[in-house]
Amino acid sequence: MRDATPDFTEFVAACGPKMLRTAWLLTGDPHQAEDLLQTALAKIWPRWELIARERPEAYLRKVMVNCHVSWWRRRWTGELPHGELPEPVASRADPFDDVVLGQVVAEAVRALPPRQRAVVVLRFFEDLSVEETAEVLRCSTGTVKSQSHRALATLRGRLPARELLLDGGSRELV
Repeated sequence: MRDATPDFTEFVAACGPKMLRTAWLLTGDPHQAEDLLQTALAKIWPRWELIARERPEAYLRKVMVNCHVSWWRRRWTGELPHGELPEPVASRADPFDDVVLGQVVAEAVRALPPRQRAVVVLRFFEDLSVEETAEVLRCSTGTVKSQSHRALATLRGRLPARELLLDGGSRELV
């Protein structure tokens, strides 16, 4: 336990950008990500004195995942993603190759089912352990492992060949 309670404003300033990235990875939309983060912050603010004593960042992350899960359970618009991936860039001398690679990977992650997307974001982008991910998602570690396995298999199938994305296969994609 800490002696002094951190100020809520300082907490938001310190972890806001990281949590906005997490929200964007969960939702796949920058506007929904902002809404998700704002909703989660509004939920934790009234209980800030209690939350600040423990692990506020982990608590905020858990609230964000729970809000996102309730959103996709509640609303289905009937839209299904079916966009085409951009053509691979022929020359690897382009300075924007890393940006294109990031966009292709982000599109593939956004196309995953919500539960698998949440597991991938928490495990590989937030670098949480299997146990921490299971705690956030309120499921067993076996569920996290199986969802992670399915998600990675799906991503491997959806992403273009590594040779088209990376220069000579010198870096690993997934």
